[in-house]
Amino acid sequence: MDLGIDGNAAVVTAGTAGLGLASAEALAREGCDVAVCGRDEDRLSRAEAHLEAIDGGDVLAVQADITDESEIEGFVGSAIGEFGRLDHVVTSAGGPPSGPFLETSDEDWQRAHDLLVMSVVRTVRAAHPTIAEDGGGTIVNITSRSVREVIDDLVLSNSVRRAVIGLMKTLSYEFAPDVRANAVLPGAHETGRIEELVEQGVDRGDFADYEAGLEEWSEGIPLERVGEPRELGETVAWLSSDRSSYVNGAAVPVDGGSTRSV
Repeated sequence: MDLGIDGNAAVVTAGTAGLGLASAEALAREGCDVAVCGRDEDRLSRAEAHLEAIDGGDVLAVQADITDESEIEGFVGSAIGEFGRLDHVVTSAGGPPSGPFLETSDEDWQRAHDLLVMSVVRTVRAAHPTIAEDGGGTIVNITSRSVREVIDDLVLSNSVRRAVIGLMKTLSYEFAPDVRANAVLPGAHETGRIEELVEQGVDRGDFADYEAGLEEWSEGIPLERVGEPRELGETVAWLSSDRSSYVNGAAVPVDGGSTRSV
């Protein structure tokens, strides 16, 4: 399906790996100019080369820390300056550390808030004046299915990410009709984040080895597997297109059916 966003411009925060990169790939395949940011220079270079090989639109890769307000503003400003427009914002972030409540410090809570919430606030604030021009645009926040159903040992993700859903729902009213705001709620996907969580579980003695941990992550998923990052990225691209023109303020699970709440 042609999503009709060829020639549009998008920014994807934390877009050098995982679901952020998968979203940038999907947008690039549709012909969008895509800007991504990340902290690690080597990973940023690899992501830039990977996106350029798709032969979609133009690619901009900016080294930036999404917990730093000035660096987020610089990233968004660079994208607007490079592309001359901005139509779509996709916010992504690496997950906070796992662990139970009583082992989580005040500093852990503050870092999680800066990473998961303030990065979205600052990105949207910097981008809004431009995406609201020329017929408007879209915002898609990548969060987690943990905003619907808590996950063991992920107290920070379970708690802090819910603020992003409240923000998204508010923006879907405040920015409409020019800008639509939605969120995707990923379940388990085969990304570096899953590897990290499984390895932490192995270190804590929760799993005998990595394979056992990955198998447990697949348990309870009706489709009997973890997702491919491509599947999430294509959902983000669809929400960024006019093919979803009447979808606004939605939190869309992309989890193989694993969320049991209604």
